[in-house]
Amino acid sequence: MSRELWLLRHAKSDRDLAVDDFDRPLKKRGKQDLARLSAWLLEHKLAPDYLVSSPANRALSTLKIVQEALDLTSLNIVRDKRIYQESIERIKGVLADCPSDAKVVLLVGHNPELEHLLINLVGINNLPDRDKLLPTSTLVRVTLPDDWSHLEADSATLLSIIYVKLLPK
Repeated sequence: MSRELWLLRHAKSDRDLAVDDFDRPLKKRGKQDLARLSAWLLEHKLAPDYLVSSPANRALSTLKIVQEALDLTSLNIVRDKRIYQESIERIKGVLADCPSDAKVVLLVGHNPELEHLLINLVGINNLPDRDKLLPTSTLVRVTLPDDWSHLEADSATLLSIIYVKLLPK
């Protein structure tokens, strides 16, 4: 038996505003990208059963848009500061804290941390050779062993990487 982890890089944010990095809002394009991604998830009847996010505005806003689009408002969003500008070991700690009965965990965060985590869990040779592995609004699905208390390198299997730019408009 295995569990799925979904890694979603936050949507495109507005870097031009004079606000702290933590408080940056999403751009209109970011919201449009999330609508496309959510439509694709609905079409494929895919949904998480546990939601966790960086507390940064752009990540939390990303998850709230997906949550609403997939009609998952009954699920609480766990905000965890260990996802914002932290090491992959700290993010693995977030995963270890996910309840064991959660079968599909959606974690929304940032680069470069999400890319580093993905490379660690799947192995660089099992990932596409791209300049940008995880552009904004990219969703990665991997399977992991049931026990997330100590996730070893190369313990995940890549199921898919959904690049929103490649989805139909």
